[in-house]
Amino acid sequence: MRWALIKAAVAGTTMVALAFLIPLGLMVQQTARDRAFTAAERQAAALGPALAITTNQEAIARALASTDAGAQDRIAVHLPTATAVDAVVGQGRADALAVSTANGSANGGQGRSFTVHVPGGFALLQPVAVDGGRVAVVEVYVAESDLTRGVSTAWLVLSVVALALVAISVLVADRMGARIVAAARHLAGAARSLGSGNLAVRVPVEGKHADGAPDELREAAHAFNSMADRVVHLLAAERELAADLSHRLRTPLTVLRLNAASLGEGDAADATRHAVAQLEREVDQIIRSARRAPDDAPSVALGCDAAEVIRERVGFWSALAEDEGRRWQLAGDDGPAPVPVQRGDLAAAVDALLGNVFRHTAMGTAFSVDVLATESSVIVLVGDAGPGFADPDSALRRGEGQGGEGSTGLGLDIVRKLAEATGGDLALGRSAVLGGAEIRLRLETRGTPPRTTRRRAARLAGTVRRRG
Repeated sequence: MRWALIKAAVAGTTMVALAFLIPLGLMVQQTARDRAFTAAERQAAALGPALAITTNQEAIARALASTDAGAQDRIAVHLPTATAVDAVVGQGRADALAVSTANGSANGGQGRSFTVHVPGGFALLQPVAVDGGRVAVVEVYVAESDLTRGVSTAWLVLSVVALALVAISVLVADRMGARIVAAARHLAGAARSLGSGNLAVRVPVEGKHADGAPDELREAAHAFNSMADRVVHLLAAERELAADLSHRLRTPLTVLRLNAASLGEGDAADATRHAVAQLEREVDQIIRSARRAPDDAPSVALGCDAAEVIRERVGFWSALAEDEGRRWQLAGDDGPAPVPVQRGDLAAAVDALLGNVFRHTAMGTAFSVDVLATESSVIVLVGDAGPGFADPDSALRRGEGQGGEGSTGLGLDIVRKLAEATGGDLALGRSAVLGGAEIRLRLETRGTPPRTTRRRAARLAGTVRRRG
């Protein structure tokens, strides 16, 4: 924008300067020409009194020598004689025809004053009446240099004035553009800061950052501040709503906890109580996170061992798998697989993937979980022997739940966002081993994981350890 304003100022000022300075320069040139001929006319008129008194050549020669033009051999007098040829006093340059036209003898009429082109310039021929009704012609030589005297200097001065005007316009446009650009950049920086999560950023509409800003940018700043306030209000309302909705779950959770306590002993009872306790912890964490202001969020160490988390979550789901008669297998979890995500987020993602298997396949359907750790990523493969995905693209769209009651269509979207937060991705396909659906979760490690080469990762994929 700044350079655009400077270019516009240069173009506008240049056109205005040329519109005024070119006619002014031409006028100066014409004035110099008129001044030279006017001076020649005055010099010719100065000899009129001397010619009216005498036509003696010696007297006229003395009169010519007393003038500046005569001293420079720029003036001559053509005196009439009894013969056809006039006597010339001084250095004449005009031809006989021009002199005859000036004294009127060429056309039998009265003489007239005019200029004629001669080598090196022009000659002004001025007729003067002398005694006996005769006409003498005064010739004044005007050199080419006299016609352009001072014109070059005038053009130089006018050019300097034009350049000065352009420079001043550029300086003014640059200062104005700097203020406008500074205000626009401040607004853009505030927008980027807001987009990065700084909800306290605002654009000043008064003070040094707003000085010189046009009204449109001030209105944009007001609109940005209003939008930021609205975003803060909506986020606060969303946190309160999440906290209120989570708090409403406490009552049914209390009932579940009491019922779970009365189940007695056994693996199923322990798993149920463990699930209820974990659900209560998650609800409490949601309430605390929703109530906490964004600036008060504690720093949490980001990162966990994916193999350990997956091993734990598969062990949790194994109890339900045994109840439903599902064969399952886990491979690749015997080595560390660090990933840059929180443990709770990865556990929730694994639960969502395994929950899809139990929700969308019939009882007795086998499933498998493979963990592949490479130098740049950790890949989790969850496959089953079910019917597979009828429409993989639709399954990845948020809210496209196809599992009937209890399915919200958010599980795979949550997993996808977790993967994309690390630079990875989520892909759906068909399992080459079990023949059903296969979900591939790729988490970028953004660092150097343990030295597990791709060949060893492939070997781990082939070493399947049966667990059910």
